[in-house]
Amino acid sequence: MKEFILALDQGTTSSRAIVFDRSGLAKTTAQKEFTQYYPKPGWVEHNPEEIWSTQAGVALEAMTKAGLESVNIAAIGITNQRETTVVWNRKTGKPVYNAIVWQDRRTAEFCDQLKKEGHSKTILEKTGLIIDAYFSATKIRWILDNVNDARRLAEEGQLAFGTIDSWLVWNLTRGQLHITDVSNASRTMLFNIHTLKWDEELLRIFDIPSSMLPDVRSSSEIYGKTAGLFAAAIRIAGIAGDQQAALFGQMCTEPGMVKNTYGTGCFMVMNIGNKPIESKSRLLTTIAWRIGNDTQYALEGSIFIAGAVVQWLRDSLGIIKNSVDVEKLASKVKDSEGVYFVPAFAGLGAPRWNQHARGTLVGITRGSTAAHIARAALDSIAYQTLEVLKAMQKDSGIDIRELRVDGGATVNNQLMQFQSDLLQAKVVRPKITETTALGAAYLAGLAVNYWNNINDVRQQWQIDRTFSPQIAEEETHSLIKGWNRAVRAAEAWADDSK
Repeated sequence: MKEFILALDQGTTSSRAIVFDRSGLAKTTAQKEFTQYYPKPGWVEHNPEEIWSTQAGVALEAMTKAGLESVNIAAIGITNQRETTVVWNRKTGKPVYNAIVWQDRRTAEFCDQLKKEGHSKTILEKTGLIIDAYFSATKIRWILDNVNDARRLAEEGQLAFGTIDSWLVWNLTRGQLHITDVSNASRTMLFNIHTLKWDEELLRIFDIPSSMLPDVRSSSEIYGKTAGLFAAAIRIAGIAGDQQAALFGQMCTEPGMVKNTYGTGCFMVMNIGNKPIESKSRLLTTIAWRIGNDTQYALEGSIFIAGAVVQWLRDSLGIIKNSVDVEKLASKVKDSEGVYFVPAFAGLGAPRWNQHARGTLVGITRGSTAAHIARAALDSIAYQTLEVLKAMQKDSGIDIRELRVDGGATVNNQLMQFQSDLLQAKVVRPKITETTALGAAYLAGLAVNYWNNINDVRQQWQIDRTFSPQIAEEETHSLIKGWNRAVRAAEAWADDSK
């Protein structure tokens, strides 16, 4: 009987399911967008039940499209938007509040307070993370303090917290499993990446009862089986946060290998091996994955707004009808002609970490057109990536000559070429750009011996196109100088003390 792996890829704007075969090729894909809620400026929420219903729906749709039944699925691998926080009632299975999304900034002031109280060093040393509203801990705390009865119920052991992977597994197993994996746990600001355990001191700092937390497991093992959704039970065998899954899907399994995922945000991750490095450049140290007894670590730079800037051009500005139209519009001009767009809609991520900065468009003249703005928007993705790559080289001491890329925006050849020019390094796009889902599939498949070992899956990685620098390094200097000026303008606008 022919078997396949089902990957569930629960992202920030849509839920997807992809069926992979033994060659690592996608047989079918199903995708459904879900509602984004913006209750107040800087707040971003999702309905957890809509996340579950869309994810369950596309899982069944992908299998049906492929003509498969549950007996044809060897295992399910899950990858997810990270840091997004769900708190639900253990008895009813109902969320007590909407999911607070990783982009949400409502806890920025509380983060400032934690820094003033001197917690930065403790949190960095234990978790590898910088205090920021991005991570889950302050979101949990907000729910406990702002939702009626939530704190009492939590202290009585009646509430469960989970990142999206935990919420999906809970629903897939009808409440039998409340788990997460090390990669997702390492993004909560509550998990000690050295001891691989929830940290009591951190729980006290954030005033979060330990009874809310899921059990932490490795990224590749048989956790349990589904209950109810499919005709027959399917093993759930792989979990990794989306960026870690993409690193694995890109087969960046050796120290020094780097990938960048161009999604809603942009996430550059470097494998640093089996010992964490504390970043001196304000990058994050995170757990890449754990397979068996082997834990791999990574350095990560998070750019909050990448593909989302194209969505903004489409939905808010209305200068394109579909996201794919941006390349055509931007290619109407040779360059941005001095227009710079700093898309700090949700603050600035690594390596600047300015949570109060806001989006800024500078250098506009009477001759500036929609094409110049589109070009500046795309360029902003490449500039932000450059900043993170430079920080990574500094921290690791490794000269990065190749960047493996994946995600939606990598189909844009103009952007990939500009990226290579700015970095003065090769940009390599693989044949399979669905590397996030593929990474989850590989982790699940390895756990059930669908693939024998990592060497087996490493053979499957193939190059689609390599972009090499086409301009001299000197030419990039004035471009980068202009970008730095634009960022200073965005930060100055945010600083109301001036």
